[in-house]
Amino acid sequence: MEKLIVNNYGSFDVVLKKGKGSTLYATNGRRYIDFVSGIGVNCLGHNYKPLVKAISSQVKKQIHISNYYFSDTGLDFANKLLSLTGYEGAYLGNSGAEANEAAIKLARKYGQLNGGSNRKTIVTLESSFHGRTLATLTATGQTKFHPECFEPYPSGFKTIKANDFECLDSAFDDTTAALFIECVQGEGGVNILNKEWVQAAAAAARKAGAIVMVDEVQTGIGRTGTLLASSTFDIDAEVVTLAKGIAGGVPMGVCLFKGKANKVFVAGDHQSTFAGNPLACAAGCVVLDTVSDKNFLDEVVKKGEYIRNTIKSWEIPFVKEVRGKGLMIGIQLDSSVKPFDVEVECLNQGLCTTVAGSDVVRFLPPLNISYKEIDEGLAIFEYVLEGFCK
Repeated sequence: MEKLIVNNYGSFDVVLKKGKGSTLYATNGRRYIDFVSGIGVNCLGHNYKPLVKAISSQVKKQIHISNYYFSDTGLDFANKLLSLTGYEGAYLGNSGAEANEAAIKLARKYGQLNGGSNRKTIVTLESSFHGRTLATLTATGQTKFHPECFEPYPSGFKTIKANDFECLDSAFDDTTAALFIECVQGEGGVNILNKEWVQAAAAAARKAGAIVMVDEVQTGIGRTGTLLASSTFDIDAEVVTLAKGIAGGVPMGVCLFKGKANKVFVAGDHQSTFAGNPLACAAGCVVLDTVSDKNFLDEVVKKGEYIRNTIKSWEIPFVKEVRGKGLMIGIQLDSSVKPFDVEVECLNQGLCTTVAGSDVVRFLPPLNISYKEIDEGLAIFEYVLEGFCK
């Protein structure tokens, strides 16, 4: 297939033209069960009627007005989000990387206001992932994302090992501005952090005068079975970043802040032309109304458990572990089978999956996926795994 778009993504030769629910259709008539949902973006699947209606209605009113003014839709979205999460302020952006850039800038300014020019270090974790800009790449705790060709990288970041209690003795000092973590590391391999360690790390960071920031770009908005994954870790982070599923497929990123992090930003500190546009906010209102329902979130938990328990019941010899929270699922393989090879064969058989880390097949299906689609996708996945046993 001729590449008309710069091939930064290593895309497969599949051209998709439409979707319904958790099923995608290609231009050649091929049908696929979607266990990726645009890497967690299409959290309500494809052609979700309330979302389509809200977007269509908003297009007829206004798409973009710039941040010189407020929009009624933008204010509705912000009020919903802050009310549901308990945060005091929000910067609305366009992507996860941009939301994390906002958090990094907020942390640096907080450090300067509360310790002077030396308090600027942001502590992140090994196996983390925070984005593709130079700053968020540097914050990412995976060396494969730090190629020499992009040097020099920004200074002021320190990486520590997750779940290592001993390292906390020396991780933070009077130069630390923030601890920045994912409670479940998505790109790193769907690694669920130890709750006690997260609490200890947060306490140590605050004792040193730093704030706590949580990257929920992938875990937030119901993905793990609660509106925010960090709410189950009981750390009350001063900053949370969101993106991916926040607007159901329309680009949006959010940096939430409260407590010591509130009122740090002032006019001119961080801006973006498209940020908080009414179209994205209209979509975001539908997402928030849907995923904040307890019954909906309970179903996310049940469906995640159903998928994990089903895979465990197959007893595939090269499957080392099946882990995850809600509908964020990782299937860890031993060295005898490469996750990318599984991804390719799944696609050949009609199932969209993705990989994470070096040895994990990852599922991020739409949160409202039907059990019929789950069963169809799992049947394909089992068939593919059994093929690697031969």
